[in-house]
Amino acid sequence: MNLFLKNMTATEQVGVMFVFVFGCLVAASIALLLLSLREHPEGSVADVRRASLARANALLRSSWVMVIVFWIGWVSGDLGAIVLFGLVSFFALREFMALSPTRRGDHRSLVLAFFVILPLQYTLVGTRYFDLFTVFIPVYVFLAIPVVSALADDPQRFLERNAKLQWGIMVCIYGMSHVPALLLLDFPNYRNRGAFLVFFLVLVVQTCMVLQTVVARRLQRAPSAPAISSSFNWVSWGIAVGVSSVLGALLAGITPFKPGQAFAMAIVACMAGSLGHLVMKAIKRDRGVPNWGNQGYGVTGANGLLDRVDALCFSAPVFFHSVRWYFNL
Repeated sequence: MNLFLKNMTATEQVGVMFVFVFGCLVAASIALLLLSLREHPEGSVADVRRASLARANALLRSSWVMVIVFWIGWVSGDLGAIVLFGLVSFFALREFMALSPTRRGDHRSLVLAFFVILPLQYTLVGTRYFDLFTVFIPVYVFLAIPVVSALADDPQRFLERNAKLQWGIMVCIYGMSHVPALLLLDFPNYRNRGAFLVFFLVLVVQTCMVLQTVVARRLQRAPSAPAISSSFNWVSWGIAVGVSSVLGALLAGITPFKPGQAFAMAIVACMAGSLGHLVMKAIKRDRGVPNWGNQGYGVTGANGLLDRVDALCFSAPVFFHSVRWYFNL
């Protein structure tokens, strides 16, 4: 089998990966469909089973959406991937700002964010100006946004309004833009295999998120931040990060990393993604909604696109810069 894969081109290897992933999702969908068709006795046990099936279906739908997005990005080439993730950033920022009250004085800043900053950030990704790409938003944009807002002559809640917009830009544009940037990293002897690097990142982070919830339910320990998340405690978090990092080491063969390097990079990604997800939960609690979008319904029609990518928005930049720094790319 290994010899068969080694004889393939890089494009064929990535294609096989997507066939395998889609096959697993189809099998999981059939299994959940069969489970949902089974008759369950009435009562509290049946309610628990139905709730578990609902959570599993929600997770499966999220997995389908993410895999399809990555597949479209791969088959459409570098330019297509940049445009695709730029659209994801656009809709994610739209959801974020839909829950943040704005005033007339914010309109110029919002236009700047959606129609100037976002395309410029992704243009820097596509042209591989990584040095400028990494500081464009944290330095230049963060200084420009309050200037534009001040020129609108509206000082009411000035700091709060600008902080919300800057935070949305940081998460939805800056964070997400690092996913297509991973596709463009130039490793020696690893050309045209960037999709494997993204697959590695998404798989270890999503595994960590799922394991944390499952382990927390099994251990039934008191949550560490009960006002924000009922499923987060340090023990379950540590177990999830540890197991997911071991999985990362086992996946070293599809990456440019050695097993020890893959283990370390998986730890970095899992810690950033899981703690970032906790931060986004805190923001949702502050806004009083269960999901991103008005009344829990995402403006994209996806019941909260940002819910599906929030961990990735935190893990992708940390993972990207750790890899780039360690391998001096």
